Amino acid sequence: MRPEFGDAADATFVVTIVVDMPITKLHALDVIAFVADSAIRDARTASPRVPLSPDAWAEVQIPRFADPPPIAIDVCSDASIDVARAAADRLEEALVQVGWTVRARRSDEI
Repeated sequence: MRPEFGDAADATFVVTIVVDMPITKLHALDVIAFVADSAIRDARTASPRVPLSPDAWAEVQIPRFADPPPIAIDVCSDASIDVARAAADRLEEALVQVGWTVRARRSDEI
């Protein structure tokens, strides 16, 4: 039996949203949960995530060693790239609606 949600490193399909703003991982997860009408799972662990649909979830990757923004939001799915992409598109639209600046995906990015 597979876990309810794996992490980005183990996910079969990942679409990354890049956000250009200074924000903490916890605050980013809070906002993602708010716009997705969801809740943070595993909040006090090394791999917190926000379910976006039954087959997709979001994880926040922050710069290391005090690097400046951007942050990366990995939208993951074990179902298909189409599920991950659709969830990423919905999340991106919701984040823009609350005022976040999201970088446009390059043509070579999934």
